[in-house]
Amino acid sequence: QVTLVESGGGLVRPGGSLRLSCQTPGFTRDVQGIGWFRQAPGKEREAVACISVDDYQTNYSNSVRGRFTISADNNNGAVYLQMENLRLDDTGLYTCTASPVPSPGYTCHEGGKSWGRGTQVTVSS
Repeated sequence: QVTLVESGGGLVRPGGSLRLSCQTPGFTRDVQGIGWFRQAPGKEREAVACISVDDYQTNYSNSVRGRFTISADNNNGAVYLQMENLRLDDTGLYTCTASPVPSPGYTCHEGGKSWGRGTQVTVSS
């Protein structure tokens, strides 16, 4: 288990943008696949975007592809989620997860071993 701390959430208008950060201890053997998940009230938790810090391959859900961009910074061990053209159904608690498996597909399908507490994103007019 590693400690993950999310930040950057908040209240935004539809069509707005937001940048989420997931601070990790660094891209160690336990932080090889990193993903963003979200959960809204009454809905199941869903994978949003995942990345491998090995080759920077990514995986996106169909609902966010083209609007969200996940990236990783090896210098500070942070993973970002740039969110553009936000919609009402993007609302949810966004949580990052870290996996020892350097596969974004695996991370988005299974989740990681470590989870942060999350940061709330609310899209509302």
